[in-house]
Amino acid sequence: MKLLKPAWVNHNGKPIFSVDIHPDGTKFATGGQGEDSGKVVIWNMPPVVKEEDEKNENVPKMLCQMDNHLACVNCVRWSNNGAYLASGGDDKLIMVWKRSGYIGPSSVFGSSSKLTNVEQWRCLTILRSHSGDVMDVAWSPHDAWLASCSVDNTVVIWNALKFPEIIATLRGHSGLVKGLTWDPVGKYIASQADDRSLKVWRTMDWQLETSITKPFDECGGTTHVLRLSWSPDGHYLVSAHAMNNSGPTAQIIERDGWKTNMDFVGHRKAVTVVKFNPKIFKKEQKNGSSSKSSGPYCCCAVGSKDRSLSVWLTCLKRPLVVIHELFDKSIMDISWTLNGLGVLVCSMDGSVAYLDFPQDELGDPLTEEEKNNIHQSTYGKSLAITTEPQLSTTIIENPEMLKFQQKQQPLQDVEQRVLAQRGCSPAPAVASMVNGESLEDIRKNLLKKQVETRTADGRRRITPLCIAQLDTGDFSTAFFNSIPISGSLAGSMLSSQSNQQLISLDSNTTSSLGAPKTSQDPTGNVKPAEETANKESGNASSVSPAAPPSLSAHTKIEPMKALDSRFTERSKATSGTTGIAHLNQSVGDRIKEQNTAKDQKPTRDLLESSSDSEEKIPAAKPVSKRKAEADADLGEKRKKGRPRKDSRLMSVSLAVQSQAASASEKELNCVATPSFVLRLPTPASQKSFSLQITTDPSIYIEVENEIRTVGGSKLSRLKCLREGKEWETVLTSQILAAAGSTDVVCVACEKRMLSMFSGSGRRVFPPIILPSPISTLQCTGSYVMALTAAAALSVWDVQSQTVIIKNESLQPILSGNDLTVSHTLLTQRGIPVLNLSNGKAYCFNPALCTWNLINDMQDSMAQCADYMNCMSSQDGIMCSGPLSIIQGRTSNAGRQAARLFTMPHQVQQETTMAYLENQIAAALILQSSQEYRYWLLIYARYLVNEGFEQRLREVCQELLGPVHNSTGSQWESRILGFRKRELLKELLPLIGQNLRFQRLFTEYQEQLDSLRDK
Repeated sequence: MKLLKPAWVNHNGKPIFSVDIHPDGTKFATGGQGEDSGKVVIWNMPPVVKEEDEKNENVPKMLCQMDNHLACVNCVRWSNNGAYLASGGDDKLIMVWKRSGYIGPSSVFGSSSKLTNVEQWRCLTILRSHSGDVMDVAWSPHDAWLASCSVDNTVVIWNALKFPEIIATLRGHSGLVKGLTWDPVGKYIASQADDRSLKVWRTMDWQLETSITKPFDECGGTTHVLRLSWSPDGHYLVSAHAMNNSGPTAQIIERDGWKTNMDFVGHRKAVTVVKFNPKIFKKEQKNGSSSKSSGPYCCCAVGSKDRSLSVWLTCLKRPLVVIHELFDKSIMDISWTLNGLGVLVCSMDGSVAYLDFPQDELGDPLTEEEKNNIHQSTYGKSLAITTEPQLSTTIIENPEMLKFQQKQQPLQDVEQRVLAQRGCSPAPAVASMVNGESLEDIRKNLLKKQVETRTADGRRRITPLCIAQLDTGDFSTAFFNSIPISGSLAGSMLSSQSNQQLISLDSNTTSSLGAPKTSQDPTGNVKPAEETANKESGNASSVSPAAPPSLSAHTKIEPMKALDSRFTERSKATSGTTGIAHLNQSVGDRIKEQNTAKDQKPTRDLLESSSDSEEKIPAAKPVSKRKAEADADLGEKRKKGRPRKDSRLMSVSLAVQSQAASASEKELNCVATPSFVLRLPTPASQKSFSLQITTDPSIYIEVENEIRTVGGSKLSRLKCLREGKEWETVLTSQILAAAGSTDVVCVACEKRMLSMFSGSGRRVFPPIILPSPISTLQCTGSYVMALTAAAALSVWDVQSQTVIIKNESLQPILSGNDLTVSHTLLTQRGIPVLNLSNGKAYCFNPALCTWNLINDMQDSMAQCADYMNCMSSQDGIMCSGPLSIIQGRTSNAGRQAARLFTMPHQVQQETTMAYLENQIAAALILQSSQEYRYWLLIYARYLVNEGFEQRLREVCQELLGPVHNSTGSQWESRILGFRKRELLKELLPLIGQNLRFQRLFTEYQEQLDSLRDK
């Protein structure tokens, strides 16, 4: 080891509070006190390392000096890509510096001509948020965030891709925050403060992961800084200024459980700074001819107020080296070179020291691949630099753009204040925690435990677990289904504004088909009492389930049981239970069903309709192959075409093709040659029932069947109560189902009759004869939707007395595996939407006469899309409409962290763009005007931010249309009620925010102005 103290690195006798070596090792920065201001100096590294360069007058020592800070600079930090330098000081400001394009010497302002700047560095942005001195700054591993801490007790997270946007403000410390460090992959950030605590925050939702206080309880007095550090393998976090048996230590905190059992001891005064070497090392131990490498270990440098420096290897119990009285005053900061062999140390006495280690003293560094494997085992993900340099700004070329920029400046100032205030309230913690356990830990526990089941012939089967979605940090379907939901909560989630209803196929439709299939808990665990109660009530097909546990702070959810509940909830829940549980089928269920489907023979049976005894509709029912073999002696009794009495029949059963056919061939056969008939459940006959059809205004329908009149004939009564007024009428057939809206009330009766009435009770036209018995009936506005037992869909407009959709078969979307229609929705524009049990939602487009897929709960694009920075402050709450009801998906806040280091930037760009285009197309086909505008604006912001000029021009051209009148033009001036050119006016200010698109902005602004003048 060599120790060097270059005397020419100084701030003219003033203290140096911070030092940081550039990632390429060619230069380093120091920050501290200047003559009458804060001073940041960038120095040349070769004269420090090599004696010949130090003596060579042609090799510059100082590269640039910046005196912009108004007060002492406490911290300087290079970004990981080396493009930026961040500095924070007592003037409450963070300045971000970038090297200027002009390369040439210039003199330092106010100095003699001898002192020249070899490199030109300019202040790119000034970040203002802290109300006190800024003590430390830190770039996240992927350079997407910049963190700063202050004596105002807060930590601010800045969006480094879009300065000066604030991502979050972390509040929780009750003392001056004096140190920050990120974990190796940006999953956590740790802060240490004078309140004798060290806090670890999650970057997934910016919530507190843990607060550690025990090692700091004995600490007396304060230090100027508390620079803590995270080991490059992620296993250890080492703090400054801890105490053990009244002796100063650097506390080692293990990432596994945040245990505090070890520390670095030996310094006589408080530890001020800890810095890990960026490399992970291993030692090659040679025994004769064979060589054996030791396990990986890390290297750490510790500086103290006792003016001494110690360097430790985690594989040794004692320090590798200790240098006493290295400086005259306390050590302030430490920085390692990227190759891990050199370390720079600065002191309050205004000097620096450089330690140069040979390779054999520290060990052999691990390769990046080996380092990534360690990150993979620790975090389940590895680091990848994904960010690109910010879009370059250019000179404003025309007065139109200048005028726009001047208008936007006050608006941007207001928005920044809103963002700063919004950053104070981070997202709710439920997104990533279950009873204090992070989703990452739950995921690891799941991987350790396999769920084994046995088939009827004794074979072992491992049940697949859906764990992929746990990493997203949002209310994904799989996670949401694992939490018990109260009836009131579920009801509020399923209810919608403006009379749009998401209808679940309820117990009335399934009770006639017998009890559902029973299932065994895959884990083999004894089920809780609540689950047993739910199951019993489900088998009895009761209308209201046994009270499920409500989602509250007191509910204790065991991670394993919570996740396993996904496999049992669907089998226990009949339609009488809350509709959310079977809205989606988990991946595990689907795989399980596909595996069993391979062993099934196609057998066709006839089912008797309980609602119409005159009709018999053939339907297919899968029969287990093993069961068929076991019951071979009974085979002759089961003649083809004879109905089987099986109480476990699913609500929709589909024929499965021969075992030899491949999956694609099955689907082709199902669609091309319909060799079977679909069958949907029908509602059971009831003596009486009532339902509320709207809440504003409050409208109720009451139905009474079999009212005996004087003549002895059986009549049914329909009564409608609307805000104190009521009307009633009688029908000659039993009423099986009813639905209504503010404009129309309709009922389905026996003998396939459908009757419709106006809002005041007047019959609109004679009964409609349906081709088969009713399965589901729904009304929205003046539209009526009927789904029949033969899986045919019809929609009518009662007001204009026209058919929108005529007897359209569900066969294209229900073909393949055993699928059921779990929910239906009829939009305000009369568009029918069907949610299937596999999590997919389809709507029928009357103009194209096609079924369109508008949502897939397992769609990876929805999980990967990251458009949070494209949402304005007004877009915090997602726009309500049919698309948001169908998707049931909230904003994907917090996902950004999970993907910035798991997906290449280009792939994320493509998936985000594809997702946003899908959303616009879905809103368009659903004719949801507000949602179309909402997603169009987000899409435009994304194109502007990412620099996609060609697509942006195409969007603008479509909205502008032809400037001159043309007889052959097919362009429509309106879309979903909006004027297209008004939408373009909303888009242009977004385009004007990026100077790269100023020509595009000017071009379309001028054309709009010319059209307005005409």
